[in-house]
Amino acid sequence: MDLLDILTDKGLRREPPTREEALAVLATTDDQLLDVVAAAGRVRRQWFGRRVKLNYLVNLKSGLCPEDCSYCSQRLGSKAEILKYTWLKPDQAAEAAAAGVAGGAKRVCLVASGRGPTDRDIDRVADTIAAIKDADENVEVCACLGLLSDNQAERLKAAGADAYNHNLNTSESTYGDITTTHTYADRVDTVTKAHGAGLSACSGLIAGMGESDEDLVDVVFALRGLDPDSVPVNFLIPFEGTPLAEEWNLTPQRCLRILAMVRFVCPDIEVRIAGGREVHLRSMQPLGLHIANSIFLGDYLTSEGQAGQADLDMIKDAGFEVEGAEQTTLPRHRVPAGSGCGGHQEAEACGTGGGCGTGCGPCGGHGAEATAAGEAGGAASGAVETAGAGTAGAEDEARTDLVRVRRRGAGTELAPNA
Repeated sequence: MDLLDILTDKGLRREPPTREEALAVLATTDDQLLDVVAAAGRVRRQWFGRRVKLNYLVNLKSGLCPEDCSYCSQRLGSKAEILKYTWLKPDQAAEAAAAGVAGGAKRVCLVASGRGPTDRDIDRVADTIAAIKDADENVEVCACLGLLSDNQAERLKAAGADAYNHNLNTSESTYGDITTTHTYADRVDTVTKAHGAGLSACSGLIAGMGESDEDLVDVVFALRGLDPDSVPVNFLIPFEGTPLAEEWNLTPQRCLRILAMVRFVCPDIEVRIAGGREVHLRSMQPLGLHIANSIFLGDYLTSEGQAGQADLDMIKDAGFEVEGAEQTTLPRHRVPAGSGCGGHQEAEACGTGGGCGTGCGPCGGHGAEATAAGEAGGAASGAVETAGAGTAGAEDEARTDLVRVRRRGAGTELAPNA
């Protein structure tokens, strides 16, 4: 039994791979890439059918963040020429959210730069959630406000929030290399607080910051241990004016391998392609839909995505369908009885084309059987020996022209991209 057969079989049983097997996925060659995508696609279809969940970002407060996260255009000391504005009023945020919902988004993600919310900020967000749900009570709302203090997650839950996003971003061992103003443990604590308050936990990673394969596997296994409903996979957008502006380490093939590894480790969890897909996956974005079951519609926090209609056309042309508000995102075994999170309980079971992930995205601001392990160990060794493709080299010219600062939508006078 080869590596991909083992991984597929485990994914269909909701069994995680070993660390060695996960590393072997990242070490596969470009010649093996379509086989990797096909294997991850079988697991994706088992739990999520051919549905694609659309999410829409509303940047409630942009720029001027006191944290020093190296990857973020809103960081302390950033010279990136992004939009900078203070809190949107609830009606402004609701208007922006409505544009995304009209475009097909099932979830609205409310994001604000900063270390974490004050109690007054929680009140602001509560008013915004009310305005959004007054317009459409079926809209899922995810908040992404930074580090949470005691009782803030409970207040967001009481205000009508469905989920909370806070990404781990990278491995614990390398976290101090990208951020010094807070710790990896702080991030874990916030995800735990959100989970404990009954919010759907959403936490993901950023790939392309110069991390090793081991770092990627470490953070994905750590995420699995936190049991989020959604794992957004961001690909670093190297903004001019940030410390990581020269980190162009990704190719489309590398991105697909990373997505596949995440899917195998998190077979029945919503895997979302988040920031950077247009920059790094480029014309291979449709292949990503065979692995991930969720994307952001339109623009991101400080950068522009492809046209919203192009997203919808891509989904249709690839043979997928937009997940409706009446469909449940998560597989039935992951939805607590009586919970409205992720959709409606009366939806059909996952993998049947009916309904079933949950989460938020690039806020920036977040055991195998012995025989299988032995077989995979051999497969991993072989894969490592033949690896070598996948990182950007001299022949892979960085597509800096694809990094576009957002100049429309929330915080501007121009119509949003949705």
